[in-house]
Amino acid sequence: MLTFDIAGAQIDGARDYQEDAFMVTRIGDLSAEVGATLAIVADGMGGHAAGNVASNMAVQSFNKHLAIHYATNPLPIVLREAVKQANQSIAETVRETAALKGMGCTLVAAVIDAEQLYWASVGDSHLYLLRGTELKKQNADHSYGGFLTRMAAQGRQIEPEAGFSRNMLMSALTGDEIADVDCPESPLTLRAGDRIVIASDGLDTLSTGKLASMLGASSTAKTGVEALLNAVQEAKMPRQDNTTVIVLMVGEKAEFKPRPTTPLRLQEAPGQRLSQPRAQVPLEVTPAPRSGHPWLVLAAALLLTLGGGASWFFGGAPETARVAVLPLAPETSPAALPTPAAPVPTAPEPATAATPTPAAPEPATPAAPVPPTAAIESFADAMGGGHGPTLVWVPAGEFRMGAPESAAGFDERPQHNVKLARFAISTQEVSVAEYAKFTAATGHKPPRDSAHRGAKMPVTFVSWNDALAYTRWLSAQTGKRYRLPSEAEWEYVARAGTSTPYWWGRGVGENRAHCFNCETGLNPRQPTTVGRFKPNPWGVFDTAGNVDEWVNDCYHPDYTGAPSDGSVFEGGDCGYRVIRGGAFSSTAKSLRVTARGKLTAASANDTVGIRVVREP
Repeated sequence: MLTFDIAGAQIDGARDYQEDAFMVTRIGDLSAEVGATLAIVADGMGGHAAGNVASNMAVQSFNKHLAIHYATNPLPIVLREAVKQANQSIAETVRETAALKGMGCTLVAAVIDAEQLYWASVGDSHLYLLRGTELKKQNADHSYGGFLTRMAAQGRQIEPEAGFSRNMLMSALTGDEIADVDCPESPLTLRAGDRIVIASDGLDTLSTGKLASMLGASSTAKTGVEALLNAVQEAKMPRQDNTTVIVLMVGEKAEFKPRPTTPLRLQEAPGQRLSQPRAQVPLEVTPAPRSGHPWLVLAAALLLTLGGGASWFFGGAPETARVAVLPLAPETSPAALPTPAAPVPTAPEPATAATPTPAAPEPATPAAPVPPTAAIESFADAMGGGHGPTLVWVPAGEFRMGAPESAAGFDERPQHNVKLARFAISTQEVSVAEYAKFTAATGHKPPRDSAHRGAKMPVTFVSWNDALAYTRWLSAQTGKRYRLPSEAEWEYVARAGTSTPYWWGRGVGENRAHCFNCETGLNPRQPTTVGRFKPNPWGVFDTAGNVDEWVNDCYHPDYTGAPSDGSVFEGGDCGYRVIRGGAFSSTAKSLRVTARGKLTAASANDTVGIRVVREP
């Protein structure tokens, strides 16, 4: 049987406030001889009290959800749900306290269950494994610099975009939609002799070589933590960030001290009272003493009011331990953050591809699902002065909508069967030129910047209300019924008979779509012309990337109760409408066929456009 020795501590660095929070605690069946352990680090952002509140709120909410649901589902599912709960707690706090708007945090949480290590992380904090002499980062780095490094490791050298710093986060907990969560389905199997480090990005002051050397020379978790934090202090960088480190050492038999199986109580410091633990959490902790800064006092009061508990930690004085296992007392000293690399200009766009030619009358009877090799015939309805948008008939059929239970997107579940009748859909996103016919004929206010956009660019800066008005105008002009697609119709078309995350496969690949990291050489700060990339097997362009697209449905937080006939999902929060497909500024994960977004119906910005449906 493996045994585990674990310790953690933090320093303020050169900061006069502490925005990190961390915890180590037992979860699951506390009476069992061998239980599970949660180790979690959150690095707050938003400045002073805001960052402090965000990190502590995230740790508290994550722990609470995990403690309650630990045995109810596979751990990867529970971990993803706990991340969502942590994010939701930040959203609710910001709604209640406007002064904290803009706060957020990164988070890395690891659960050691028998010989398996599971994790969930968002942002740029670290989970390292030292095995023998090899140190390897296990979790994904969701910073822009991490993205560039991953691309370089794949042999795809990308020049940094102008104005983008390497430490810019591409995913974090802010209360808004989480761009990316790293939570593998398969755990890391631990071995005797392994050393695990969970740390905030303040540890970046140390090179990976130095980190491995110092960790390998440490005989206990406590001495490992002390060595790493002392080395950060000794670097004496002028702007050292807060640094939090948890070290786990894995042994066999009596090589390391085993995890405690009974509650561990810390000594009370003079003038301090130990808080009382929840039933699920046996480890009792001493809150760190607070400074007299009024913002920090407000933050502490707010956190206690919103549901405090013994198993989460305030930042504060560095000489006080923030963890209930082997606390340390390092001294503080200044240090510095790495300097981001200088950005370079954006690559130019390649030449524009041709768009499909209007053609073909509608078929007399519903067609069978179209295979990828079948010929696709497009058509366009006549209207005064020309034709409407180019359309293609979509075959009647049935599909599984949404993502499986193991997926990270909670609003993409539950997966359910949907059966649809035949309909037609525009092969491309509505262009600036097509929408201009509408505004010229009706006097409807033209979208912002439309005069400066090319005719074949997708129209943007259109609200859901604008899109609805456009479809009604098309119906009046053609005598056919036009409307926005339902969310089910949109996903059915985007899948085009496939079952992979993208219609072309499981990975984003190169030159498939226009997004922030889609490997196209296009400018990730603006859309490109419609129909530039290869269409999907049903002849529909740009269902992934370029601009998000309005659909008809009111926003629901998940698919519970969704219709099975492909119709609009009524009810829900109709102040918000669903958007689909991802945009030029989105990461590739947002282009997945199941990914969802939402905007208020009156919102109009440069990332959202229109695609229309026409009924038979």
